[in-house]
Amino acid sequence: MNQPTDDVVVDTAGVGASAPGDVPDELHRWRCTGCGNMTRFDVVPESTTHEFWHLDLAGGATIEDTEVVRERVMSVACRWCGRNDTVEMVLRPGAVVGDR
Repeated sequence: MNQPTDDVVVDTAGVGASAPGDVPDELHRWRCTGCGNMTRFDVVPESTTHEFWHLDLAGGATIEDTEVVRERVMSVACRWCGRNDTVEMVLRPGAVVGDR
C-alpha cells in the first residue's frame, strides 16, 4: 500500500502555447500548429482526490469512494510530432464564445 508523502510536486509545464492547467471543455479542443494534429496528445495530468478508505482489522485497505477535488494538466505534447511548444487551445467547430 502506498503511504502518503509530503513530496512537493513541481509544475514542469509552462512551455507550450496551451497554458498549464488548460483542459479542453465542450467549447474548446487542442490543436498542434506544428503538424495539424487535433486528436492525439501525450498529457501529464495532476489530480487531488478526497478518498474514503476502509481498513479491515488486519490493516488491509480498500478505497470505497473517490471524489476528484482538483484536476489540471501539467504538460501536453503532440503525439505525432512530439512538440510541446505548438499545442494551442482552439474553439471546437460550431462553438460560439457567448455559449458560456
